[in-house]
Amino acid sequence: MYMQKEVTRGYNAYLTMGENDCATNMDIGLLVMFPGDEYTFKEAEKELALDLLIGKVSFTYNGESHEAVRENTFRNAAYCLHVCKGTHVTVKALEHAEIYVQKTDNEREFAAKLYAPSDIMVQHAGANGELLGCMQREIQTFFDYESAPYSNMVLGEVLSYPGKWSSYPPHHHPQPEVYFYRFDYPQGFGAGFADGEVYQTGHNGCLVINHSFHSQAAAPGYAMCYMWGIRHLPGNPWRKTRIDDPEHSWLWKSDANEHIFKPQEAK
Repeated sequence: MYMQKEVTRGYNAYLTMGENDCATNMDIGLLVMFPGDEYTFKEAEKELALDLLIGKVSFTYNGESHEAVRENTFRNAAYCLHVCKGTHVTVKALEHAEIYVQKTDNEREFAAKLYAPSDIMVQHAGANGELLGCMQREIQTFFDYESAPYSNMVLGEVLSYPGKWSSYPPHHHPQPEVYFYRFDYPQGFGAGFADGEVYQTGHNGCLVINHSFHSQAAAPGYAMCYMWGIRHLPGNPWRKTRIDDPEHSWLWKSDANEHIFKPQEAK
């Protein structure tokens, strides 16, 4: 399922647990703030992650306050605040700001953590010339099962170059996943493959992937960044699980590019 919204000032809900979560068991939203706006979160039963996409804010929680700034989604790394249930968080916009919001139920209590750019786990995938560089992208992970086993979620970002593919070759895992898209231009677009369907993806669009093979592509000329959120299944957490589509598993071979045609000389 894919959702595209014209967002407005305040909290824009995409998925809500128990109502329209599309079996993801997560709340997903985008908080849009004007300078001086304040917004307070206090979830009695849910852990909360706030990923700063753009702008400057202050996060106040547990008696302390910290500023975070991200001038550009594509040129500056993110800040992400992760807190357990019952934590009172006040966000104040010091400039126009937009924040990706992800929540799920979790009975565990754990220490709050504000992930700064230096805390982010970074992987440069497809950067060694695989498939002629067609799937080169940067995968940034704030927290996963290995780094935060107390969480019921995983959260990160993927930055895709214009015209490149990501989440590729097609793969799946039993845990549900959500992609939330941003483009460097508001008219930017791409393609999302999920649940046997192909969707045109756009700025502030949200794609739900339940358990199918999936992959993504960005249109030439438009850089794409998408938040990727995974909800662990009870007794079956996501541990970087990747089950490749056997039809396309040959793409991992070292000689996968050798069949490419050789361009003929122009006449």
